Amino acid sequence: MDANLRFWRAEGQSFFQRFLLWADVLDPLLLLKSADEIRRTRLFIQNSGKTLSEPIKNDQTKQAFLLSLSSVHPDTGKIIPVMFRPPAFLPICLPLVIVSSLQHQAKKNFFCQFVFHMYTTGFALLNGNGTTKAEEYSVQQKQIFCGLGAISYAACIGALPLVFMNRYMSKSSLTQLVVQKLLPPPLLGLMSAFTVVVVRSPEFENGIEVMDRNGMVVGVSQKAGEKAVKETALSRAVLFGTTFFVPTVLMHFVERAKFWRTPHSLASMRMLAITSVLAGMLPVSLSMFPQCGEIKRADLEPELLSSTEETELFYNRGI
Repeated sequence: MDANLRFWRAEGQSFFQRFLLWADVLDPLLLLKSADEIRRTRLFIQNSGKTLSEPIKNDQTKQAFLLSLSSVHPDTGKIIPVMFRPPAFLPICLPLVIVSSLQHQAKKNFFCQFVFHMYTTGFALLNGNGTTKAEEYSVQQKQIFCGLGAISYAACIGALPLVFMNRYMSKSSLTQLVVQKLLPPPLLGLMSAFTVVVVRSPEFENGIEVMDRNGMVVGVSQKAGEKAVKETALSRAVLFGTTFFVPTVLMHFVERAKFWRTPHSLASMRMLAITSVLAGMLPVSLSMFPQCGEIKRADLEPELLSSTEETELFYNRGI
């Protein structure tokens, strides 16, 4: 079992523990670390020989683990490209979400959502479980091909209500309320979950590796892959659905109360609300489920039951 997963098992048992850890891991300053420094950190962790049977009290060791968690894939041991590391998720997604929420023209909205889903899908691809294998084709090639289709479909679905409103429906206040305010939150949440499921589909089609508590690989489980993808998709839907829904509700009451009299001030208020909600919901959504996922032995495939006597097995859920 990789050191990152051992760390999550030891330090991230509860939601509150995971939330505090993610708040540290998402620090954008970790993006400034060089590849050489990351490699030295990984070597330090491996040479330290710490079993992680108890919480880490040494600050230097904990900082080393935070850098490893933010930069290294736990299945492959490779350094994740800078743009797709967890600390880069908020700085890159935030402007994309803000621009998408302000675009009410179908073509511009489609382009903004295409770029948004392209990034989030790439993030899910590079941070998913990396143990999936298939003999007859390249898993990564299939993921890229399916991901492009999912991105295009998600962008079309996001812009479709605006197309209907502009061409076939009246632009009444009720129509604008439904199309511009009520539909975007659930659509963005559902499409974000959809792209995660599509791009990580090989994980529940071919299965992912499951390990015992000592880190020994027991076998490959499709049910563990399905559980990992479902949990990640749900967390992504909660993240972006909430990020669109809460600011929309707040701005509705602000507009009715007439606190802000100019369009510029309303736009600034909306951007502030989106920024606050996204920044707060990101560690919350990532903490919903354990990063080192657990699955009961009874829930595994029958052919794996004879491989181990342990009641609980572990796997990398992915981000």
